[in-house]
Amino acid sequence: MNYLILKKAAMPKALLCLLVFLIPAFTLKAQVKKHRYVVIGYVGGYKGITDMSMVNPEKLTHINYAFVNVRNNRAWLTHEKTDTVNFRNLLLLKNKNPDLKILISVGGWTWSKNFSDAALTDTSRKAFAASAVNIIRKYKLDGVDIDWEYPGLQGDNNVVRKEDEHNYTLMFEDLRKELDVLEKETGDKKLLTAATGGFKRFLQHTEMAKVASYLNYINLMTYDYLQDSLGMAVHHTNLFASDKYKTLNSADMAVSDYLAQGVPASKLVMGIAFYGRSVIVNDSAHNGIGMKTSGRAPAGGYTRLKDSLLNRNGFIYYRDSTAGAPYLFKASTKQFISFDDEWSVKNKCQYMVDHQMAGVMFWEYADDKKEYLLDAIDEKLEAK
Repeated sequence: MNYLILKKAAMPKALLCLLVFLIPAFTLKAQVKKHRYVVIGYVGGYKGITDMSMVNPEKLTHINYAFVNVRNNRAWLTHEKTDTVNFRNLLLLKNKNPDLKILISVGGWTWSKNFSDAALTDTSRKAFAASAVNIIRKYKLDGVDIDWEYPGLQGDNNVVRKEDEHNYTLMFEDLRKELDVLEKETGDKKLLTAATGGFKRFLQHTEMAKVASYLNYINLMTYDYLQDSLGMAVHHTNLFASDKYKTLNSADMAVSDYLAQGVPASKLVMGIAFYGRSVIVNDSAHNGIGMKTSGRAPAGGYTRLKDSLLNRNGFIYYRDSTAGAPYLFKASTKQFISFDDEWSVKNKCQYMVDHQMAGVMFWEYADDKKEYLLDAIDEKLEAK
C-alpha cells in the first residue's frame, strides 16, 4: 500500500480508479477460508421446515440434507413442500460460502427398508439412479449421498437379500453414470458419497473396495456403538478400544478394517456424534462403564449435555483416556451417558490428519446449535 501512495502522482487517473476497485476485490478473495480437509455436516429436514439460519456455512465444506426416502424403486421426497423450502434456504448459504456443496442424503435408519428392492435389477437400479439425480438436477444441488442402513442386514425391519452385497456396488455404478451425464449438462462437478457402517459386519456384507471406486467420500458412522453393546454400558463413539471392557467397535478398528479391505484412506471421513447415548446400569462400580444395563435413558444433543448436565445435577464428567472417550455418570440414578466433546473431537481430528483421511463428518447440526463441537473442529483443522 505504501508503494501505491509513493507512486500515486506518476499514475494515470484511470489506472488509479481501477486499483481502487481491484484492491478490495483481491482482499475479499483472500478472506475466504480454504479448507484442506472436508467438514461434512448432516442437516435434518425430515421433520419439516428447518431453520437454516443456525447453520454456519463458513465452517463447512459440505451439507448432506437428510433424508430422501426410497419408495417404489425411486428416490422420493416424502415432504416435498417443506423439502423445497429447505433446499432453497440451503442454497442461500452459498452467498456466504460459494464453495459449499449441498447433497441429498437418501435413506437413513428409517427409510432404508426398500433399498434392497431398488437395487435388485438392472431396471430398478437405473430407475432409482435416475430419480435421485433428477432431484439434484431440479433443485440445482451438488450431489447424492446414500445412507443404506444396511445392505444384507436387518436394520429397521428392512427387506434383506443375499444379493444386496453385489447390488450395493451396482447401484453406485449406475448413480455415477447418471451423475456423469448431469456433469456434462451443467459443466459442474457432481458428487457421490455414502454413509457407511463403522463396524466389521458392514464390510462383510459389501464390496467396499469396488464401491469406493465410484465414491468421492465414504462417511464412516463411527458412532451408535452403545446401541449394539449386548446389554453393557460401553462408549457410544469411542476413537480407540477401551481397556475397561472387551471392545467390539471403535473408530480406529473401523478405519483399520476399511483399509484392510482396500479402501483408500483419502476417501475415508471420520464420523463424529453431536449427540449422546444413555443407559441405566445395574451397578455403580467403575462409574458405570462396562456394567450390565437395565434399559435406555434420554441423553440429547451436545449443547444440552454441556449446558445442563456436565458436572451438574449429580452427573460427574469422566474420561476414558485409553478409548479417547468422555462420559457422564450419575451414581444416585445409575445413569451412564456417552458422547463426543471438544477433547474427543480434537483427538478424532488429529487421528484423521495422521492417517491421511479426507476429513470429518457429523450427525447432526441441530444437536449442537451453539456449535461447541463445530468450533472445536474448526479450531483444530484451521491449524493444519
